[in-house]
Amino acid sequence: MSTPTPASSAETAGRAPGGKPDVWLIYWIFPGFYAAFGVIICLLTRVTPPPRPDIATVDKVAFFTAHGTTIQIGFGLLLILLGGAAVTNGIVVYHMKRMSVGSVLAYGYLGGMAVGALPGFLLVAACFLTATFRTDRNPEVLGMLYDLGMLSYNGSLGCFSAAYLALAIAIVYDKNEIFPRWFAYVSIWQIITEVIATQMFVFHAGPFAWNGSLAFWWSVVVFSVWLGALMVLLKRATEREPADSPALD
Repeated sequence: MSTPTPASSAETAGRAPGGKPDVWLIYWIFPGFYAAFGVIICLLTRVTPPPRPDIATVDKVAFFTAHGTTIQIGFGLLLILLGGAAVTNGIVVYHMKRMSVGSVLAYGYLGGMAVGALPGFLLVAACFLTATFRTDRNPEVLGMLYDLGMLSYNGSLGCFSAAYLALAIAIVYDKNEIFPRWFAYVSIWQIITEVIATQMFVFHAGPFAWNGSLAFWWSVVVFSVWLGALMVLLKRATEREPADSPALD
């Protein structure tokens, strides 16, 4: 008698692989949000690449005067679209809850990313929109809004570090192989860049300033690699989940 060929767990249970329609919908919001986010921060609001920290107050005022309209359009759009960040965090948490480590680390990731939205996005938006709302304010006030916005945007630090750490620990201890282990180490590099960025609160110029090669550009490279890998891995995780698997609590 011949031995039956082993079947996949999905086939054995009579379930169709390929992912759930609602999860796929949320997944495709992920690249859409970050594409819009990139246009807003790079082309409209001009916070990436960041303007220089080592300039006089008069130049800070000139920055808001020259780019006031696009800053208002860009951050106005971002305030409307910022809910997309919550959706993108949600699909990561969804797949983290499929891991064998339980839900605590998933909620830790969600909490860290949610808190990070305040200093990372909302505060710089409030500062720059306030500055462009009345560009005839005291120049020193506009200069303070310039510094506060950029230091907040580029130096959010601990809240994101906590989220990356929760994700890395979950991946390392997960036995369901939702994400590959190498992605945990990429996430740890994200923490390292956040630690390096603490120096931007001290330096006005050079590699550790908020526009410097280490405090900013190295972080951009690592984040781009991390984000690109995350998009690919989320797609794979969604494809590998049976379409009729039980809903998560």
